[in-house]
Amino acid sequence: MSSNWNIVVKAASMAAKFHHGHVRKDGSPYFQHPARVASLLARAGGDNELLAAGYLHDVIEDTPADHDDVSEVFGQDVADWVGVMSKDHRMPEPIREPAYKQQLIDGPWQGRAIKLADQIDNFTASMSGQKKPGKRRVAAARWALEISRDDQETVVKALRTMLEDILDNLPESS
Repeated sequence: MSSNWNIVVKAASMAAKFHHGHVRKDGSPYFQHPARVASLLARAGGDNELLAAGYLHDVIEDTPADHDDVSEVFGQDVADWVGVMSKDHRMPEPIREPAYKQQLIDGPWQGRAIKLADQIDNFTASMSGQKKPGKRRVAAARWALEISRDDQETVVKALRTMLEDILDNLPESS
């Protein structure tokens, strides 16, 4: 693993380029999401390659970039971690979702770390202005915890604790 900060800067630049003009449901620039995911990974102790993958985690799934584009600039590991976070939209949804879940379960722990950070950000963003989260959002967060329960890497454990704390502090249902 490299200790070179340039990989993070390059990843942020590539994510900004490929997500340019994309917006979230709330109207905010999409790039803020991968930036927050990378920040969560950094707070959890992730190395520069993991931060780079955090910035890039949606580029294969949501932009014209592919695995080779990521691998060419960032190496095979980063491309594989981004790839495990990418659903294959050529598959029908009833097949796609279970296949995606299985690739995260079977994939490297770094993919699950990114998924946890992604869920933390999606969960907190969805709560903006809301009194309580939707059932689908809670189910997605619990699923991310479930698939990472056996991971003992420091980064995963820290992210799991963050997400557990968010779920433990939800307002009670009426």
